[in-house]
Amino acid sequence: MFQIIGIIVVFVMVFGGFLLAGGDMGPILHSAPYELMIICGSAVGALLIGNSGKTIMAVGSGLGKLMAGPKWKKKDYADLLALLFTLTKTMKTKGVIALEAHIENPSESAIFTLYPKILKDHFAKDFICDTLRMMTMNLEDPHQVEDNMEAQLEKHHHDASNPAHALQNMADGLPALGIVAAVLGIIKTMGAITEPPEYLGRMIGSALVGTFLGVFIAYGFVGPMAARLQQVVDEEGAFYKIIQAVLVAHLHGNAAQISIEMGRGIVPSSAQPSFAELEDTLDNIEAV
Repeated sequence: MFQIIGIIVVFVMVFGGFLLAGGDMGPILHSAPYELMIICGSAVGALLIGNSGKTIMAVGSGLGKLMAGPKWKKKDYADLLALLFTLTKTMKTKGVIALEAHIENPSESAIFTLYPKILKDHFAKDFICDTLRMMTMNLEDPHQVEDNMEAQLEKHHHDASNPAHALQNMADGLPALGIVAAVLGIIKTMGAITEPPEYLGRMIGSALVGTFLGVFIAYGFVGPMAARLQQVVDEEGAFYKIIQAVLVAHLHGNAAQISIEMGRGIVPSSAQPSFAELEDTLDNIEAV
């Protein structure tokens, strides 16, 4: 919603100010289709040259993500803490043997199937199961496990950030591509140097539309879109950081309730359940 409002504000403020100052939209409207073809077309071409097919596809899906925001909502964080509580408590009270069936086949686990959204996220599911599997193989050094989890998180975050970086690279290049369009307009103008000044003035004005559009699109739209997409990726990454915090706390010998409280402490503020809310959730689990 805020992104749509922002787009409207950018258009209204820029072109509204131009019109109020006595500007004429005629030259802009006349030149815009050709200039946009040069600028946006070459920007898309540069995007194709500089990125893998996977990243390009992710840019397309990322445009929807920056409008919708992070996929993890407040309930999902509570569900994650509840899932981790059940797993760590099972491991502590019943031993690793009781946990093996759940981590070897989570799609049929009585624990994991209670949280279908988390189960559907391949990285979250694998991140939890692979780490617990290492624990069942007697890798119980908290520092080794934490380092291994950190490496996985860095890799996942790097891959998830590629679309935002690709958009930012496009934003960085758009002003220069606007200059390219303007230079082409000047070349065209120089071919008509014998024409009257008023005709040449219109041609130079049309050429400068390219510079304007390059800067306008870069800093008014593509750059902010890249920044917003990176914010979404960062917030979604916090979801996986909670998994790391809880499991490492568990390895340090903390009770399940304490480990979960350590995870709750790093939940983003907008989605963080209160101590009482989390306690109620965990009490309901124990009653099942």
